[in-house]
Amino acid sequence: MGGHWPYVWGSYGLFALLLAAELLLQRHRHRRTRTVLNRRFRRTGSTRTHQGTGT
Repeated sequence: MGGHWPYVWGSYGLFALLLAAELLLQRHRHRRTRTVLNRRFRRTGSTRTHQGTGT
């Protein structure tokens, strides 16, 4: 790598760290959204099912 290995491996490391952080943040956002939607669903007391299924 001609003496540039710290920059190359540092870039790989930073990329891996940011990718892991993004995945964790997406997971957190997904869970938070599901929690909010479940609370709204329970609060409205809606028992409606999908319409148009024919059952």
